[in-house]
Amino acid sequence: MIIRVKVIPNASRPLVERREGYYLVRVDAPPKKGKANQRLIAILAGYFKIPKTKLRIVKGLRGRIKEVMIID
Repeated sequence: MIIRVKVIPNASRPLVERREGYYLVRVDAPPKKGKANQRLIAILAGYFKIPKTKLRIVKGLRGRIKEVMIID
């Protein structure tokens, strides 16, 4: 399954909000050297209660709009 995600980096605390057609994820890490992407995967893994290894960013590695694959 692939989900659309909009990321807001440098948030004061992590948060996941379900919106119409996508998830809004506030990440408490800067968008430098992949830190925000790593934190995004950790936050989504906790939200969906799955291991981090089951999540992969398939589109939007350098942007705020991403597609994340949940691997079965």
